[in-house]
Amino acid sequence: MQYFSLQDPQHKASFETAVVQGIAPDKGLYFPEQIPSLDPDFITNLHAYTDHEIGYEVIRPFVGDEIPEETLRKIVQDTLHFPFPVQKVTGHLYALELFHGPTLAFKDVGARFMAGCLGHFRRNSSQPVTVLVATSGDTGGAVASGFYNVPGVDVVILYPSGKVSTLQEKQLTTLGGNIRALEIQGTFDDCQQMVKTAFLDADIQRYRRLTSANSINVARWLPQMFYYFLAYKQMKAAHPRLVFAVPSGNFGNICAGMMAAAIGLPVSHFVAATNINDTVPRFMHNGKYEPGKAVPTLSNAMDVADPSNFVRILQLFGNNLPSLREKFTAFSFTDKDTIRTIEQVWKENHYMLDPHGAVGYLGLQQYLASAPELTGVFLETAHPVKFEDTAPRAVRDEIYTPPRVMSLYGKEKTATLLPADYTALKNWLMR
Repeated sequence: MQYFSLQDPQHKASFETAVVQGIAPDKGLYFPEQIPSLDPDFITNLHAYTDHEIGYEVIRPFVGDEIPEETLRKIVQDTLHFPFPVQKVTGHLYALELFHGPTLAFKDVGARFMAGCLGHFRRNSSQPVTVLVATSGDTGGAVASGFYNVPGVDVVILYPSGKVSTLQEKQLTTLGGNIRALEIQGTFDDCQQMVKTAFLDADIQRYRRLTSANSINVARWLPQMFYYFLAYKQMKAAHPRLVFAVPSGNFGNICAGMMAAAIGLPVSHFVAATNINDTVPRFMHNGKYEPGKAVPTLSNAMDVADPSNFVRILQLFGNNLPSLREKFTAFSFTDKDTIRTIEQVWKENHYMLDPHGAVGYLGLQQYLASAPELTGVFLETAHPVKFEDTAPRAVRDEIYTPPRVMSLYGKEKTATLLPADYTALKNWLMR
């Protein structure tokens, strides 16, 4: 499989190059040159395959022969080593729980798959590669866990000071080893812009081999298709066509779901649910893409004003807005909506939502109100304990704390404080 830059389609790259570079030299995101089609019999008989077999069949066309079959199967097995249960919440609304991995967030899937791929590609290299990544919350912990002690790989994580939860910060600042955390005095958009600028800096490129582990990297983005197939496997007997509602910040997760549909997964509709950082819902309404400044919210992993992956969604639909509207709807919700929903769903259904899952639930609920004959699955992307310190008081004491979380709170944070200024990052990387 070849990949091309969305800035310049003439710029082509192999899967390995796309993974190792992270972003094209012209600052464009990589996109597969062809959209493969899965065998319809595979979809029909999905129930007969193990989760690992499904993951392998889904990702193989995007990797080609660049990773040997045995190695790729092992990478998929290591990625999907925890469950992805679908739980009924109420009526036709179901939750796909993506928080059963090592860092209690959906990003464990992409981070672990990318770590396996990058470890394979760099196994014989004498020059270490630096994974440079910005996080608005869960990416940092997942990347830190996935890449911890991977030979030949250093990890540098930028996160906005005071804008991630206590547990999220502990997950990305306490491992040590090959993991370094930079606490930036700014927003996630500041962090992301600093990372993007570093990739285009010739001075740094001469000094360090950089790659990204954000969802702009194809090895982070594409494996997220796995759990849409796994949800469908669990639901298809009773509900052959589903609506998926996805809490959305950088839009990599929902874009992976839409790629899953493009290669053959039967999906009726996708709903992007955002907080008040509503650039995409406004675009879907008026056709104008006008990102502002990110605003902090309770669903902090979605505090993104200019989502990088939305350009990939547009590419999937040939940049045709009417076609996109047929399969994709976007809604935004306030923190007040989020708190009310967490309290209400716990009281009425005894199901605990995290703030991001609550936004996804609201998006699904709003869409199904106009399509009551359909069944929907919203993605519960993080364990509620990750947001215990901002949870509504009415439910805070009801949140279950896994034992591995308790041990994290006693660990000492190690991070370097930097201003939201690219020169400061460059000086740190060149030191």
